[in-house]
Amino acid sequence: MDPTPEHQTGTTAVADRRQTRDADFAAYLAARQPSLLRTAYLLTGNRHDAEDLVQNAFAKLYLSWDKVRNQGSIDGYVRRILVNEHNSLWRRAWKKREHIADDETLHRLDRPQHDAQHDGVDAALWDVVQTLPRKARAVVVLRYYEEMSEAETAAVLGISVGTVKSQTSRALATLRDRTPQTLNPRSREEDDLS
Repeated sequence: MDPTPEHQTGTTAVADRRQTRDADFAAYLAARQPSLLRTAYLLTGNRHDAEDLVQNAFAKLYLSWDKVRNQGSIDGYVRRILVNEHNSLWRRAWKKREHIADDETLHRLDRPQHDAQHDGVDAALWDVVQTLPRKARAVVVLRYYEEMSEAETAAVLGISVGTVKSQTSRALATLRDRTPQTLNPRSREEDDLS
């Protein structure tokens, strides 16, 4: 029995919608993957976990692609998935780990590091940021790396603006205390003037 023209048209329409949806998702993935991978790296602290986190976030986004009503808010939605997935990984007993700054790490940070690509400040500073608790690190990453407002950060993390402000303040105070003098831009400016 041959399919009716209505059946062929309906099947074709569904296939066309699916292809359009997949093409839209693929275009979004290609455009945003590098940026989201950087954000995930800043949340996790290593490339492998960041890649896994982004892969999980894109898989969840794909399943919800048709449900996202405001296409302009997809970035915020994916960032929220990244943060939630990162938090859930930390809750699993077998994934628990803490980044602490032992005396050796802080001593190593006191010495200038030089690299052919950069002066080593970024990597050394990142080592200090990694010592922050995960929630404080998420606030710092979203506020200062992603350049999100306090309200946007609060929306992504599902916390109040006041909580964003207090966590940011405490995180920055902690970073100031833990950052070696050699990484302080003011001390480098003073050295340049001398």
